[in-house]
Amino acid sequence: MKDVQNQKDHRKIDIDKVGIKGIKYPINVLDRANKLQSTVATVNMYVHLPHNFKGTHMSRFVEVLNQYCNNLNLKSFFEMLDTIKTNLDARAANLEITFPYFLMKKAPSSGVSSLMNYTCQYLGEIDGNRRKLLVCIRVPISTVCPCSKEISSRGAHNQRGIVSVTILFKEFFWIEELIEIVESSASSGVYALLKREDEKYITEQAYDRPMFVEDVVREVITKLRKDTRFSWFSVEAENFESIHNHSAYAYAEVSPRPW
Repeated sequence: MKDVQNQKDHRKIDIDKVGIKGIKYPINVLDRANKLQSTVATVNMYVHLPHNFKGTHMSRFVEVLNQYCNNLNLKSFFEMLDTIKTNLDARAANLEITFPYFLMKKAPSSGVSSLMNYTCQYLGEIDGNRRKLLVCIRVPISTVCPCSKEISSRGAHNQRGIVSVTILFKEFFWIEELIEIVESSASSGVYALLKREDEKYITEQAYDRPMFVEDVVREVITKLRKDTRFSWFSVEAENFESIHNHSAYAYAEVSPRPW
């Protein structure tokens, strides 16, 4: 049959990214406790399209995704990117995979277990000889305001927040390691299930560890700097304020970026 995509285009405009976006797909990812974890990802896949081609072959993206979805890890991610680039005869390829990652988490006093979900992203690019893979994890936290605690005769206001850590790495690491770094840098972690004794423990722990968003970002960066596996990283914290009609926000990254 006639291949319309391979027909010539005469407008002389390159397309930087063309492909499929927002496809939902079951995948398996590495899990430190259970070896593999099954989850459902939202996937974006793109290639560079030269100006002289009318279009790309969208079906080939899904073929590649189907080939790799059963064993997706930091090594096979680049194999997947290479396959996208080769199968679509492209100079550059991009792959973005976002998925919920689940951990069984014990409450601090009662020890009752419940599943917590964290949002994880793999963001990869191949452009000629340049290869880049970033891993991003979003971790919910709780903070107590140091200012509120200092100026109040009773109590202090607290809020839930999200910390996003984006990593460029040189050696393998577990997603769980980043989660542990973030949760230990906040006033307290967040849990899906707590008993009364757990609520008491967390309330008192958080009160003894008041944190601004600036404190959280600096604490996470201090810990990441000690790990030689990470060559670049950024840390972003957003608190959904409980007594203000806005969020508190802080962001920092190591400099310069190596790309």
